[in-house]
Amino acid sequence: MRRVRDRAVRPVSLPGVGALVNEPAYAELVKEHGRPRVVEAIRAQIAHERQNGGDESSRREAIEARLRADVAPRLRRVINASGVILHTNLGRAPLSKTAVDALAVAAGYSNLELDLESGKRGERATLVSGLLTALFGSASALVVNNNAAAVLLALTALCKGKEVIVSRGQLVEIGGAFRMPDVMRLSGARMVEVGTTNRTRAADYEEAITPKTAALLRVHTSNFRVTGFTESASLSELAEIARRHGVLLLDDLGSGAGEPIGDEPTVAESIAHCDVVTFSGDKLLGGPQAGIVLGRNEPVRKMSRHALARAVRIDKLTLAALEATLRQRLTGHAQEIPVERMLRASVDDVRRRAAMWSVKLAERGVETELVEGSSAVGGGSLPEHALPTVLLAIRGPASKLATALRVGEPPVIARIETDRCCLDARTVLRGEDETLLDAVEAAASSLRR
Repeated sequence: MRRVRDRAVRPVSLPGVGALVNEPAYAELVKEHGRPRVVEAIRAQIAHERQNGGDESSRREAIEARLRADVAPRLRRVINASGVILHTNLGRAPLSKTAVDALAVAAGYSNLELDLESGKRGERATLVSGLLTALFGSASALVVNNNAAAVLLALTALCKGKEVIVSRGQLVEIGGAFRMPDVMRLSGARMVEVGTTNRTRAADYEEAITPKTAALLRVHTSNFRVTGFTESASLSELAEIARRHGVLLLDDLGSGAGEPIGDEPTVAESIAHCDVVTFSGDKLLGGPQAGIVLGRNEPVRKMSRHALARAVRIDKLTLAALEATLRQRLTGHAQEIPVERMLRASVDDVRRRAAMWSVKLAERGVETELVEGSSAVGGGSLPEHALPTVLLAIRGPASKLATALRVGEPPVIARIETDRCCLDARTVLRGEDETLLDAVEAAASSLRR
């Protein structure tokens, strides 16, 4: 019997990078993407084939796909069907159409810092300061790039080298590891803690005041609540103490509610008692990311003239979107602002929209049902305030459906509730319905294959 010797399997021979890039088949890629980038893509593809194997006939397509993926936009439009209105991971407040249109004006040349009447240099802050003072009834206003910057600027410009008294129950940390003690330290002010985590009385602030005290600081616990055996000093009590001792009262309001909603303190309430009030532009205001500063003339003037104000100033695109948002609120068109519309939408309105989705999806062979649920404000605002809603639950494996929706085009952000993949119509923008239904149909179909 003849024996056949085992032969060692010879590795597949792969072409060299230099040889491939010079082939005619890759000339068009070099012309479009440049030789260095094509070389890197070829090198990555050859390494992949060496490790995992590959088909020579599809090599060029794979290399082209790598090149296009490298330059594809990372920032993509998504449909928010999660039911979280101010979804931090999705950019918080979506802008109104009016605000989006204003971006186009700011994108070109504009009178950002030019007084058209006199021909002299103007101040960009004046584009919105008058709107802010008119809308909120404040003596003075300033805008910076976000609320963290506003708080840092207030502490640095008004309290550096001096003491600032704050309750232990308000030493908050918000998203991104933004901690009040760290901001205080960075500003050069000395933080003086008073009271306890759950109980801080007005007397605690007063007893801590010394000749070195510059301000009392209230930090709104916007993204959590302390309940049970609690006590806190009111703004009116703090204002009385501050006036009696000749120190400032600062209020980091956070979300900036213009109108009463839940237990959220309003801007008007804060302005009535405080020297400086700060809050975010992209939360309950419904505008772009910005730090709004309102208050008395002298402290706001000091902040605007401090060197740090230049480093944290607002950019022209944000300023344009903010101006448009403020004008909408001031002229009685707040319902055109998506956040405002979502907050005020009734359960019946949400139910009608979800029911329409259910009927249309049934025609496409996708089974759904309507279930009661709740939406969240999000973005560190009103953590215990739930908005009743109606969810559209899609029949099928919840986790797989949610994943298929998220990786689709466009991505749809759903949520899983009681082991069902659910869509909340409250947070889906106007004009997105048909696109959403197409995405749901595509996701459901992909799981049936």
